[in-house]
Amino acid sequence: MVKGSVEDMSGMGRPISLATAVMRTWGRTRNRVQKRFGPRSPYRIGDAVVGDDPFNGRREGVIVSRQGTSVGVETAHGVFFYDHRQLKQLD
Repeated sequence: MVKGSVEDMSGMGRPISLATAVMRTWGRTRNRVQKRFGPRSPYRIGDAVVGDDPFNGRREGVIVSRQGTSVGVETAHGVFFYDHRQLKQLD
């Protein structure tokens, strides 16, 4: 992507105030904490599960991807994506 402006390199190495350093650190830490306590799937990649959904149907397979609450289940017919609440552990 092309930037409309170029960063001034003369400011590199300059000391910053304590308040600025704390705010930068707080912003990074807050994002990590929010992501850690956000909704996520309890299943791991490689777990054998059964997905039951009125649109995708009932399918058995292995988890191949996780993104938040969405889980990709690889079956004999391809990869189907389910919400983690629609999955059950395969016995």
